[in-house]
Amino acid sequence: MPRSSMSSDRHPVVLIGLGPTTATALEALAARFEVRALVRPGPGDEPTIARAERLGVSVEADASIAGIRALTARTSPDAVVVSSFDRILPADLVESRPFVNVHYAPLPRYRGRATVNWAILNGEPEAAISVHRLVPGLDAGGLLAQETVEIGPRTTVTELYNALNAIQERVLADAVARAIAGDPGLEQDESRSSYACTRIPADGEIDWSAPTIDTDRLVRALTAPFPGAFTWLGLEQLWIDAAEPAPAPSRWDGRVPGRVVAVSRDGGWIDVLTGDGVLRLHQVRRDQLVPGRGVGSVAASSVVRSVHATLGLSVGDLVARLRALGALSSDTPSER
Repeated sequence: MPRSSMSSDRHPVVLIGLGPTTATALEALAARFEVRALVRPGPGDEPTIARAERLGVSVEADASIAGIRALTARTSPDAVVVSSFDRILPADLVESRPFVNVHYAPLPRYRGRATVNWAILNGEPEAAISVHRLVPGLDAGGLLAQETVEIGPRTTVTELYNALNAIQERVLADAVARAIAGDPGLEQDESRSSYACTRIPADGEIDWSAPTIDTDRLVRALTAPFPGAFTWLGLEQLWIDAAEPAPAPSRWDGRVPGRVVAVSRDGGWIDVLTGDGVLRLHQVRRDQLVPGRGVGSVAASSVVRSVHATLGLSVGDLVARLRALGALSSDTPSER
């Protein structure tokens, strides 16, 4: 959908945004409209909140439905824009004025949650951004703008978000202006709709018996700002920030998935057996990702130093830990 050449019209709008797409949405809207409020909980030094305050935009921490309803009534915007929000707004509210939603997926496919992550996990050839009118129903409503981004064999979710955010900054204001002017958008084809469920940090645990391509996709789908794909070294949780299928791996007719089979001190990598091949780990973390503090990755071979190591949670390690805590007896039970 082509971008129009509309000039600044300063319609009042409100922006609701909790996630990593909100920063470029704010820039796009502030360049065209009067942004009366940003709904975003968080500390004042969080970058998007700090930027809103520098722009003179009121920041509202109450992201509840009741709070948004009250804010909308108080500020009387010509449109409400949603970019990264985790609740479904009630029908009477979205019908009170134009509500415009930004969804990073090729609607009507991939309605729901974690859509960019799922696109990589599912091996899709591309991701997309869809800007649409909000109506009752999950990610339904007429399309005001839609563009795609290629997913290459090494593309990470970080790179995809950067690309999609850049498109959002370019197309969002025109889409909102059309919604304010009464454009209902292009109707979605419900026969093509599909859905994506939410993901939680525990879903990032690596199953070393899975195919190499699946584990590689999991790592690429959970790079920053997401918590990361993870495994276990003994009872220590280990996050994987960079990996790739090992180039020209040896053939392994006898394999233990998760077993380390090569350690390169000079290259900084280790090779780990999967269900059907070898994954090369480059960068790992011992600590959870802390937003705003960098990734903190180190070379994999500085943490895993031996080909005797096996990654993944071991029942034997758990039993040993329970015994050390006194939760299990080390005595062998007698037969009765």
